[in-house]
Amino acid sequence: MSLFDWFANRRKTGPMSQNTQEREIADGLWNKCEKCGVLTYTKDLRANQKVCLECGHHIRVYSEERIRQLIDASSWTPLDEQLRPTDPLKFYDRKSYGDRLREYQEKTRLNDGVQTGTGLLEGLPIALGVMDFRFMGGSMGSVVGEKLTRLIEHATKNRIPVIIVCASGGARMQEGMLSLMQMAKISGALERHREAKLLYIPILTNPTTGGVTASFAMLGDIIIAEPKATIGFAGRRVIEQTLREKLPEDFQSAEDLLKHGFVDAIVPRTHLKSTLAQLIRLHAPTPVPLAHAVVAPPLPVSAILPD
Repeated sequence: MSLFDWFANRRKTGPMSQNTQEREIADGLWNKCEKCGVLTYTKDLRANQKVCLECGHHIRVYSEERIRQLIDASSWTPLDEQLRPTDPLKFYDRKSYGDRLREYQEKTRLNDGVQTGTGLLEGLPIALGVMDFRFMGGSMGSVVGEKLTRLIEHATKNRIPVIIVCASGGARMQEGMLSLMQMAKISGALERHREAKLLYIPILTNPTTGGVTASFAMLGDIIIAEPKATIGFAGRRVIEQTLREKLPEDFQSAEDLLKHGFVDAIVPRTHLKSTLAQLIRLHAPTPVPLAHAVVAPPLPVSAILPD
């Protein structure tokens, strides 16, 4: 009998086999950190905003959970939920674009890769867009561009701040030029928002790349990133092959971009909501009370009337 067979028989006839059963862990009860490997009780992890309690790694979260983290309870009002993508180019690779859309819609229960709406953040009204990486890598197609543009225009009309949580691989190649034009469309809406002297804050999460980085992700009044997020335009391998040199290990990390002035702050997820509330309060237009207003003295008649 081999040693392997002996151990197999011990498992079958040993005290752990017949008298007791191995304890089973319920599916979803525990979560293993992909960075440090530590098991954490899922309830505790969710209470910590999906940030590993051991190493501080920011586990990827999706649109529903992100909305729960940022928006006050029972204050979320979705916008343009009915918008659905089509296949104007009849694009086909290994399968048709239409089939891909249906597959991801069934898998994620989303119509496309972004959720938009309004709500309260610590009692402050905001317009919020949250990209969802589950839906074709958060790629920006016509519906994503249209929903974000409408969100910004709604915020401009109602004079409230815009916050967009970015998580994307870039423009959606299956829509060709129709996808690329969304960059200019969203940027134009943001320029009108800026001209109205209203606040826009993008939050760059892991990953934020491609056409999203090349447009609205970098147009914020204050640009916030999550720790260790990958942020860039072209991929690391493409850049290394083009330049024919090895890039630093922290290249395209949030920390490297902060060092070079491309982002304004790196904010841990556990402090994100309070930080956003503080920024919104600081930038809110506050009228000067009449009692404290500085009233200029009246000009003499000689300064008003010509000689």
